[in-house]
Amino acid sequence: MIRVLAIDDEPLALQQLVTYISKIPFFELTAQCQSAIEAREIMDCEPVDAIFCDINMPDLSGMDFVKQLPVRPLIVFTTAYSEYAIEGYKVDAIDYLLKPFGFTDFQRAAMKIKERLSSVHTQQGISSNEPVNTVGESSESIFIKTDYKTIRITLSDIRYIEGMSEYLKIYLANQPKPVITLLSMKKMEDFLPKNFMRIHRSYIVNLDMVQEVNKNRIIMDTDTFLPIGDNYKEQFNDYLTSHFLGK
Repeated sequence: MIRVLAIDDEPLALQQLVTYISKIPFFELTAQCQSAIEAREIMDCEPVDAIFCDINMPDLSGMDFVKQLPVRPLIVFTTAYSEYAIEGYKVDAIDYLLKPFGFTDFQRAAMKIKERLSSVHTQQGISSNEPVNTVGESSESIFIKTDYKTIRITLSDIRYIEGMSEYLKIYLANQPKPVITLLSMKKMEDFLPKNFMRIHRSYIVNLDMVQEVNKNRIIMDTDTFLPIGDNYKEQFNDYLTSHFLGK
């Protein structure tokens, strides 16, 4: 399924987008937002493959919102102003829907999204989306597929990993936003070296980054507290015991 975000400050226009999205069998609506600011908050938490975004919105325009995205999903702009078309293509928008548009126009844009993603996934071999260890170059890093590109991650920079459905969020030192990749917790857990441990069904931690352990929580920093699941307590306590100095 292709995860889609709908953004429009006009309630009726937003409802039309939501209705059209529901009619596309390969689309899944991640969220509907009435502002770009709200959409930005959603994207901090949820992976998004494509965005249908109005351009002319208060506070933060759709164009400025897209330009600020560190990693850009596929973009389809919707607007009543044809003069924005050229500017839209400058940010590599995959399509441009001029209001009022019908379902036929929307379907055309949807197929462009599907074809582009299919092409990208074929090139990247997304069907076997597993981390690639750089053994032979440096066993201290891996390659991860994320947002239509492949990036190198230094293992020592990983603070912890959070599982969310079939996706993972990889939190790195000195980087405010996590890297999101399509991968299972099990595959990542099996791949990582011994200084990483699964402490919960949804969390793997870099043991070298643990600052404090308080009852059933691991404290990574002043703002990050990770739970220790019942099924993982014994393994983690064994680790603590083997590294404990004192009486």
